[in-house]
Amino acid sequence: MRTIIQRLLLVGILGCFCGSRVQAEDVPSAEKIAEYRQAADQGEADAQYNLGLCYYKGEGVRKDQAEAVKWFRKAAEQGHVKGQCNLGVCYDNGEGVPKDDAEAVKWYRKAAEQGNAVAQYNLALCYDNGEGVPKDDAEALKWLHKAAEKGEANAQFNLGRRYDKGEGVAMDEAEAVKWYRRAAEQGDVKSQFNLGLYYAGGERVPKDDVMAYMWFNLCAAGGDADATKNREIIEKRMTPEQIAEAQKLSRQWKPRKEVKK
Repeated sequence: MRTIIQRLLLVGILGCFCGSRVQAEDVPSAEKIAEYRQAADQGEADAQYNLGLCYYKGEGVRKDQAEAVKWFRKAAEQGHVKGQCNLGVCYDNGEGVPKDDAEAVKWYRKAAEQGNAVAQYNLALCYDNGEGVPKDDAEALKWLHKAAEKGEANAQFNLGRRYDKGEGVAMDEAEAVKWYRRAAEQGDVKSQFNLGLYYAGGERVPKDDVMAYMWFNLCAAGGDADATKNREIIEKRMTPEQIAEAQKLSRQWKPRKEVKK
């Protein structure tokens, strides 16, 4: 019998690249861009942020990261929390400005202190990696917890990983499962994969091939080859009734997004 494939990954920097438009995938019309620009020129922070977002994504205008930074900065300087976070991302990645880890941390911190979960997560990564600030496991864990509690799935996964591996915290299997589960229920495939491992091996949770199959199946639906292989391994030791139940649970499953600010 093939061995279950085991894997733990890390997730990198995120951005708040979602405007106040109803659907993030909707491309704003020329009229909407004109409205954003008029309001932005008059100092309206939301419009400045949305105009920056359009330039960053190239939606309704020619993609121009320097112009995106200009408008993110105007919004950020007025205290616009997503503008602050995205300005931090631009400095972090060197998009539209020279890469500057200290400036990235400055803007992440402003947004994080306002309670923005993505900025809190990114600030945690800065402390974890010693980028823009001295490496500090306690600060990294503090901001990771804040982001995870607010529903940021990547933070939940990485917090679960810390408890799983005992990195900066005492190893705690129950806490690892708790955070992986919260992220998995939001649709985080990395956490779904790890929950599949736990149920398949009876580690940290009671052994349950039906649940293992379900989590691997959900992860595999996103194209994860390792999850597909693990599902096939699990399937060989399941009864037809168990497989049918696992497939039913997979069909009925729906992600439950946690509200982030």
